[in-house]
Amino acid sequence: MSNRLTNILVPVIAVIFGLITGAIIMLVSGYNPIAGYAALWNGIFGESYLIGETLRQMTPYIFAGLAVAFAFRTGLFNIGVEGQLLVGWVASIWVGLSFDLPKIIHLPLAIIVAGLAGALWGFIPGFLKARLRVHEVIVTIMMNYIALYVTNYMIRYVLSDQRDSTAIIPNTASLHSPFFERITDFSTLHNGIYLALIAALVMWFLLEKTKAGFELRAVGFNHHAAEYAGMSVNRNIISSMVISGAFAGLAGAMEGLGTFGNAFIHTGFSGVGFDGIAVALLGGNSGIGVVLAAFLFGGLKVGALQMPNANVPEELVEIVIAFIIFFVASSYMIKWLIARFRRSVK
Repeated sequence: MSNRLTNILVPVIAVIFGLITGAIIMLVSGYNPIAGYAALWNGIFGESYLIGETLRQMTPYIFAGLAVAFAFRTGLFNIGVEGQLLVGWVASIWVGLSFDLPKIIHLPLAIIVAGLAGALWGFIPGFLKARLRVHEVIVTIMMNYIALYVTNYMIRYVLSDQRDSTAIIPNTASLHSPFFERITDFSTLHNGIYLALIAALVMWFLLEKTKAGFELRAVGFNHHAAEYAGMSVNRNIISSMVISGAFAGLAGAMEGLGTFGNAFIHTGFSGVGFDGIAVALLGGNSGIGVVLAAFLFGGLKVGALQMPNANVPEELVEIVIAFIIFFVASSYMIKWLIARFRRSVK
């Protein structure tokens, strides 16, 4: 069995193990796992509206997963995706409310500014890592909280008149799609899904088909060897965090310009950035893997809302997700089981 096939089987088996473990917990807790999973399935695929909501939920997950995966592939752990998402979200709304432009200019400008805001928020830990060797995990964790309170201040005192939310952006800055609205029975699915899929291709092309991508991966594998080969380790560390932050900022634009159409006070983190870590892990830090993992997580999040119809608490889906992450993190155990199975077949 090739390494490529093994890498595909590991997340698939992790998902299966997670679902089985969730079923066992339902049984032990006195719930019907068949009814629970049937409700979960119907909550994802039962209606066109729910399919639209699943695809809408996976859109920011794709960007958040790409942000984490890109950093992972280059030897960094960007745990600050949540904060970068928030600053991208508010930046996109600021552009949406501050300018009166044709849509062909207004919408791209709002999206670009969101990406730049996330990139700037990623630049700071990248610079500190490159110049002072400050660990990026510590800096990005702290910057998540800075982003949360700074964006809340901006919403209340700059973008609105001491209110908990901004005005709704004009249509010229919106990702709203009448086509998706019509075919998905007025779901909140928007045109951002196209951008998310394009972003996955961009990440694949950048890392696998360009000289810059090769250098970024080389620095991630072994920065001493990369430096010996004449590559600029510091520049590549900063570039990696900037690109990762840009993906995260675009995730914020999907929420601001697409799902909600405004920015509002967050009493806590949205969770999308942190879920992006799980999406990246399950997706094997690859573009196509992140897309598939984002669809799974989006489906679980949306489908869980229908589980109470089967008298099963929707919180059990969070347990299933936690076990999926656990099994992915314990991939060595799954690989050992696969190796044992191969030997027994021979």
